[in-house]
Amino acid sequence: MRVEGEFSVASFTPAELSVAAAPIGTGVAVGVAVMDKRYSGDVEGRSATLFTSAFDQASGVGSYVAMESFEGSLGGRRGSFNFLHTASTHGSDRSDEFCRIVPGSGTGELAGVSGAGGLTIDADGTHRIWFDLDDAADPSRTADAAGG
Repeated sequence: MRVEGEFSVASFTPAELSVAAAPIGTGVAVGVAVMDKRYSGDVEGRSATLFTSAFDQASGVGSYVAMESFEGSLGGRRGSFNFLHTASTHGSDRSDEFCRIVPGSGTGELAGVSGAGGLTIDADGTHRIWFDLDDAADPSRTADAAGG
């Protein structure tokens, strides 16, 4: 089952990156931030996000890895779960995208949720997200199969 929604970043707060070992200089600086996001549509709720990136602001080139803790609903089923996503850009594109629900992280009606997804940004700046949920993660199918 596919669920889709839009999201906005309610806050983006850069955090200091502290490396215990000696720092390593690279061509693109690594940064860390925490984000608060709001979702609407079939994906309805909010998330707290840990966002790490190696990104050059001047050229728009870099990559990111994000881990989100989401609470709300997917297709009307309420609960919470974690998901991760990553992508790279060469300034005007998105490539090497990956988005996956963390196994075992679901609660409430989203217990057992699993699947993959993706994020896009429209030309007008609208942020979109979708998840393709695995059938086995649908609690109504499990209840039906168990005779309940």
